[in-house]
Amino acid sequence: MELGIGIGWRPEIADEVEALAGIDWVEAVAENLCADHLPDSLVRLRERGVRVVPHGVALGLGGADRPDPVRLASLAARAELLGTPLVTEHIAFVRAGGPLTASPRLEAGHLLPVPRTRDALDVLCENVRIAQDSLPVPLALENIAALIAWPGEELTEGQFLAELVERTGVRLLIDVANLHTNHVNLGQDPAKALDELPVEAIAYVHVAGGVEKNGVWHDTHAHPVTAPVLDVLAELRSRVDPPGVLLERDDAFPPAGELAGELDAIRATLRRAAPPTRGPGAAPGVGSASASASASASASGEGPGRAVRGGDRPPVAPAPAGARDRTAVAQAALLSALVAGTPAPEGFDHRRLRVQSRALAAKRADVVAKVAPELPEILGDGYRAAFLAYADGRPMSGGYRRDALDFAEHVLIAGGPADPAARRRLTYWWQDRAGARPPRRGTRLIRAARAVLVGR
Repeated sequence: MELGIGIGWRPEIADEVEALAGIDWVEAVAENLCADHLPDSLVRLRERGVRVVPHGVALGLGGADRPDPVRLASLAARAELLGTPLVTEHIAFVRAGGPLTASPRLEAGHLLPVPRTRDALDVLCENVRIAQDSLPVPLALENIAALIAWPGEELTEGQFLAELVERTGVRLLIDVANLHTNHVNLGQDPAKALDELPVEAIAYVHVAGGVEKNGVWHDTHAHPVTAPVLDVLAELRSRVDPPGVLLERDDAFPPAGELAGELDAIRATLRRAAPPTRGPGAAPGVGSASASASASASASGEGPGRAVRGGDRPPVAPAPAGARDRTAVAQAALLSALVAGTPAPEGFDHRRLRVQSRALAAKRADVVAKVAPELPEILGDGYRAAFLAYADGRPMSGGYRRDALDFAEHVLIAGGPADPAARRRLTYWWQDRAGARPPRRGTRLIRAARAVLVGR
């Protein structure tokens, strides 16, 4: 199935996406969609024949735990609602700890790299097979960007992806911006990765922008696509005609004209990098009728990289004994060092761990400000500093909305904000959203709230 040229749909640019010319499909973050109701913009796009692909960010298929059935059911429901040809997720872990390590559950709030070891691959393959059997459509997995590298890795990225495809039949979502990120940050060669991975298994491609600071590339999705990222796209196109290519933008959204310009640059790169045609009438290019045989076979579920379905696969084989436990311990130690201030595991670059830790805290502050915009409004210029101070040594354990409530509770218990009117607003906000859940250190908070109300 050909997807063509697409763009990431976000509520902030819904009108601009609808107005863009030449958009064949869009991708929407699965967790931001209701399971039984679509935003009007997506309804209109679908009525025009624009496909919508749900892109998950919270399954954590690279984590030590088996996939959460509730999260899988939620992703499946969104696939059914959208009538999508496939769903996508990431090769990453997003949480750690819990029963496997007899330690507190920790949430990263971000996609973190899995170690490219045999243990981690065995766990990932079992998790992917469980997910495939729970979804109504094929699954494709995305390579992620990384700031840090695991010590003692046994496989290259290309080898890891190739064996994952061979063992599970899963398809690939190749993010060329992430390949560039890992080139700058980890010294990994994008061309070598493309040579090693099964390009016939590619379902589609992501292109996104980022920025380099102090020798570290940050995959921000908030900056324009750079020439080096387009160069990696050209490397990929010289090997295969991908069924789809999509522009991602998640923040600092530019005017529609700039988005259109980036899409034009992507189209031009694909045209320039296409191999010479063979025979008359050939017109290669993403979305064309003459896509390469291997890409077409992959997209339709046929050929070497096909996405086999439940009835075509043997039963899911469990990961070897001890693989989950060893993976769980390693991932919990790393995540704890990043979000809870525990000692860095042996073999990691301490400077890079600090960069990653600061990036996780900054993302928490940014996302909480989005899911609870009243908090920066109430706290004003002091919001960010207050949140980063709160986050230092306080790992996220229940998602961003829970994080927002816990932060507000922390501020109130500490006697803030200093301005009585702001304190009153924050108290009302917290009470309205905390519901029936008893607050931690509840007696002190209730006394503080009552004192504010009496003092109005």
